[in-house]
Amino acid sequence: MWPIILIITFILLSGIGDALGFIHSGKVWQGNQFMWREAIKSGLGFQLGVIAFWFALRHLQTVGVVAPETQTVLWFGATIIGVALMSGRFVNWHTLDQIVAIAVLAGIGWLMFRTSG
Repeated sequence: MWPIILIITFILLSGIGDALGFIHSGKVWQGNQFMWREAIKSGLGFQLGVIAFWFALRHLQTVGVVAPETQTVLWFGATIIGVALMSGRFVNWHTLDQIVAIAVLAGIGWLMFRTSG
């Protein structure tokens, strides 16, 4: 049970870090001006994300999840959900658009699981 808790914790931390990285990277260029503060926030978010992902990988391997496709879909799911929720825009989408987004994410997950190995 403990490895599963650690996997979930590190995948969530990775998703949050990378989501912050993506959200802030979208603000790095404002007009023709480079925004150093946003770049630093973006870089720190990505750094947190990758370090947390490395720890998640260690625990994923202990439970036998070694396929990069499977590992990636866990990271991707946490990251895309993190971006959608942390940007605050997802909740304002029409219900149909939210359903389609979830279906697309599920479809990507399906393909990664089915084609890994």
